[in-house]
Amino acid sequence: MPKKAPINGKALTARFAQVKLLLNDVDGILTDSMIWVGRDAESKRFCVMDGLGIKLLRENGIKVGWISGRPSTATEQRARELQIDFLHQSRGNKVGVAEEMMAQAGVTWKEVCYMGDDIVDLGVLKRAGVAVVVPHAVPEAKALAHYVTRTDGGEGAVREIVELILKAQHKWEHLIRQYSA
Repeated sequence: MPKKAPINGKALTARFAQVKLLLNDVDGILTDSMIWVGRDAESKRFCVMDGLGIKLLRENGIKVGWISGRPSTATEQRARELQIDFLHQSRGNKVGVAEEMMAQAGVTWKEVCYMGDDIVDLGVLKRAGVAVVVPHAVPEAKALAHYVTRTDGGEGAVREIVELILKAQHKWEHLIRQYSA
């Protein structure tokens, strides 16, 4: 698989400035990859800072979609709480699902930021305008990444990307002023 040329600085900021749709995997990105399974239910731990970041993105006109190959009522509940624009939970080709979400949002690959961590994410990472992985991502995913978060999945990695997007689009300063008033 060809490695993406690493980018940083102004080139990376320019890519984040074009984002109109943030797509991400769930387990390992919004969670720490752990799932608690019991006789009655499954539970997952989500980072509240990621949640606020997602709400801030949506309030600033950027759509959000989650693509998971693993159906989960915990994921569905969290998506409903955060009013996620798109949620897909089933095995299959993530590229096709991403393209359906893109068509509904009216965006191109250049306007998509995708966060993934495993081999099931490679196709989307390869196509996204901004490909992002977390530190524990598999080497094949890291090879396709434009950016590796400093923060782990489930510990604020999504929030880190939200801030980069909003800062690149000159929307972060307004939010700081708004919440400082």
